[in-house]
Amino acid sequence: MEPSDYIFGLRPVMEAIEAGKEIDKVFVKKDLQGDLAAEFFALLREHHILAQRVPVEKLNRITRRNHQGVVAMLSAVSYHRLDNLVPQLYEEGRLPFMLALDGITDVRNFGAICRTAECCGVDSVVIPQRGSVSVGADAVKTSAGALMYVPVCRERNLAGALRYLHENGYKTVAVSEKAQQNYTEPDYTTPVVLVMGAEDVGISDEVMAQCDTRVSIPMFGHIGSLNVSVAAGVMMYEIVRQRLQADMEVM
Repeated sequence: MEPSDYIFGLRPVMEAIEAGKEIDKVFVKKDLQGDLAAEFFALLREHHILAQRVPVEKLNRITRRNHQGVVAMLSAVSYHRLDNLVPQLYEEGRLPFMLALDGITDVRNFGAICRTAECCGVDSVVIPQRGSVSVGADAVKTSAGALMYVPVCRERNLAGALRYLHENGYKTVAVSEKAQQNYTEPDYTTPVVLVMGAEDVGISDEVMAQCDTRVSIPMFGHIGSLNVSVAAGVMMYEIVRQRLQADMEVM
């Protein structure tokens, strides 16, 4: 993270929120109290910003400045609302293609995935507020600038976001090594949201329950699994391949 990605101190963070700055994450000292702190927490609730309680040692590792028990991480992109984007895509006559990332916390994987997503014409990358990567300057760099073009939707609940997409006609496709269906078998020439999980734990049960299609990529070597950014690339280009084969426009 670049120093410019952070804001330190109660008042500066409150002023940034009130000015409409995109806040990615807020770290708060575990025992932070007082009248100003109470005002700060009320402001977080008003703007639906989640705060993570952490030991003061973590804040001290981020900065040596007087942080007053609060450090905020700025987002390098402006987040989009899923409930605005979905009708917009239909109004534009697009065949929607979205990507949902569950528990992806490595900025290099996230950046590589978003770079491929932009090349494949993905309409949006959907991430949860908790347990996801910070979309700061590092993420933009590792995406080779792709995050300047691919809309990012950050949702309070990823399972709820998938339920909303399913209700709006999207096929929800989960990629899991435990799935029996080969990834080339489903029809991707309909509105699709591709769901990828973290390499260590995969897709959470809550999110998996909202996926109507589960597929796997066959493995023939000794390792048994792909890096998540590689697996995402394989899946995205299969979707593109099917749509091109069906003479559909890919944007």
